[in-house]
Amino acid sequence: MLRIGIIGTGGIAGAHLDGYRRFADECEVVALCDAVPGRAAAVRDDNGLTSARAYERVEDLLDAEDLDLVSITTPPSTHAELTVAALRAGVDVLVEKPMAPSLEECDAMLAAAAENDRLLSVVAQNRFRDDMATLKEVLESGLVGPVAHAQVSSAWWRGTEYYDLWWRGTWESEGGGCTLNHAIHHLDLTLWMLGAPRAVTSVLTNAQHENSEVEDLSVAVLQYERAVAEVTSSVVHHGEEQAIVVHGRHARVSQPWKVAADVAGPNGFPLPGGDVARVAEIEELAASHRPLDHVGHAGQVGDMLGAVRDRRRPAVDGTDGRRAVELVTAIYRAGIERRTVDLPLGPDDPYYRAGTLVERAPHFFEKTASVADLPGGITVGATATATDDRRDTTDERNG
Repeated sequence: MLRIGIIGTGGIAGAHLDGYRRFADECEVVALCDAVPGRAAAVRDDNGLTSARAYERVEDLLDAEDLDLVSITTPPSTHAELTVAALRAGVDVLVEKPMAPSLEECDAMLAAAAENDRLLSVVAQNRFRDDMATLKEVLESGLVGPVAHAQVSSAWWRGTEYYDLWWRGTWESEGGGCTLNHAIHHLDLTLWMLGAPRAVTSVLTNAQHENSEVEDLSVAVLQYERAVAEVTSSVVHHGEEQAIVVHGRHARVSQPWKVAADVAGPNGFPLPGGDVARVAEIEELAASHRPLDHVGHAGQVGDMLGAVRDRRRPAVDGTDGRRAVELVTAIYRAGIERRTVDLPLGPDDPYYRAGTLVERAPHFFEKTASVADLPGGITVGATATATDDRRDTTDERNG
């Protein structure tokens, strides 16, 4: 029976707890930690974890408990410090997205995992979805042909009150805006399906959130060898209609699901009806997808438990998490400096370092409202292709 700890018991911790509950025959949550006095104990009691112990300091948890795995579900600026501490204590780690605000911190986390022979996984729960798995299977089949153009829409909507929460809306505590904390899901999916681009250009703005330093809208163009991808990152889109659309040489496929395949006549114009046989073949392949046993956070939790038990690489490891942060970093640099940024970004790049965004990123507005908690529940949108960052008020910076 694997022994599990939870560091940070805000909103998104519930998804991890639910995931572990689905594997009750393999693991037990034995400890929870939160720097807010009484929060960990309250979450323990609310979830019926009667034998679990509650802590307010991470050092106390790591000293007292013999853990196999911890979930770290705290604000982004705390991820690196907490992850490194757990890895050095000999505990495997599943850390929420984004992995960290800077590549320097990501590499410190990767180094700690390697030096201590521990496993590190970064949450990318949308890889564990049947619709996304189906799209990837179709792309890998070759039926679509070489990709020419992708349109990725990470469309969310948040009211101005969203940024009243103390750690949101500043480059220092949140690490960035919607590009880092919302679109990281779609950017990870783009990397998973299409691979890493050669270069990035982008524009950033804050269109509707005056209580936030950071961007609430960005549009990026990713340049591949012979393809281009457009990525819109937003918390200003009413209706939250999200999509991934991929156009290949032979066909177009997308989620929400749609297939189209044109065929040219003698003059190059599309013939009526298109390539009926190819569409049918793609539809047949999609229909043959074997549903995943567990989806979302539960799917990734299950994979990580298996990795811990078998000492194998998890399906989403720290390198995957770093790639997503690297792409976000390139989007920020391109937007701030108004130029095209080549990838990969090396340690000599100033944006590699922690603190560069705090120094160089524009303050679209100054944050004036800051509260410890916000009332009400969490909604993630009926048409979402990614789960929002549902962390609440958890503060582990001193823990």
